Amino acid sequence: MRKSDSKADDKAVARSSLFIGSTEKTFRVLHAFDGPNRHMTLVDIARAAALDRSATQRVVHTLEALGYLSRVPDTRSYGLTSKMLQFSYNYIRANELIDKASPYLLEISRHLGETTNLLELDGHEIVFVARFPGRHLVNVDIVVGARLPAMFTASGIAILSRLPEQQVKQILAQTRLEPMTHYTEIKPEKLLERIRLAARRGYAVIENETVLGDISVAAPITDHGGTAVAAINIAVPTTRWSVESAEGELAKHVQVAATSISKARLPMYRR
Repeated sequence: MRKSDSKADDKAVARSSLFIGSTEKTFRVLHAFDGPNRHMTLVDIARAAALDRSATQRVVHTLEALGYLSRVPDTRSYGLTSKMLQFSYNYIRANELIDKASPYLLEISRHLGETTNLLELDGHEIVFVARFPGRHLVNVDIVVGARLPAMFTASGIAILSRLPEQQVKQILAQTRLEPMTHYTEIKPEKLLERIRLAARRGYAVIENETVLGDISVAAPITDHGGTAVAAINIAVPTTRWSVESAEGELAKHVQVAATSISKARLPMYRR
């Protein structure tokens, strides 16, 4: 989460007598580590969390005592501990969609030798919730939990193609239209048009827009009401694939898998 995003989220939180400010500060400290810095001093954390030094020091001390932060030896910096992974494990274990989708992703990865992913929409971003690397992994920096702007990704476009237009426009309004590569499309009307195209085709394809050298083909997974709850994608390198060959050979795989997962008695999701 970027600092500007955190501030925007703060404004959106409905304040009431039930709201616990100290809990909010705790999560702001934890989200300070969302950026590129793996280790941060108290000053760094306070700046990233937009908190004063005193509040930051109390929260950091508490998290360190509980085992969620640790001091880097011989420094004044802190880092997250492996105890944080318990929350990810609990989410994955409880997620029925991951259970139903994983066999399909694994089969595609084994059959094609390419990387397959399951992604969910969270606000204006997509989140990788399952990942099966192929023999030709394009981007090793993307792991489970990684986030990308939905508008710039094949998976995001696939999900948005099965959502109400009003919701799509809200997500577009929340998206920072800053290119991730030289090829990223940022013109609102063109972004909306390719969502409409994905709705007609049943899949979306993107080349070089979030990661250079990457082609992604994705199809939406829907609930019983026909609303998208996630997407499955196949990511391949441009050194061995073209957009035409990816569409011709891979689109059918993601569409068949997405349809099968959608029929696996998925509950209706509320967003």
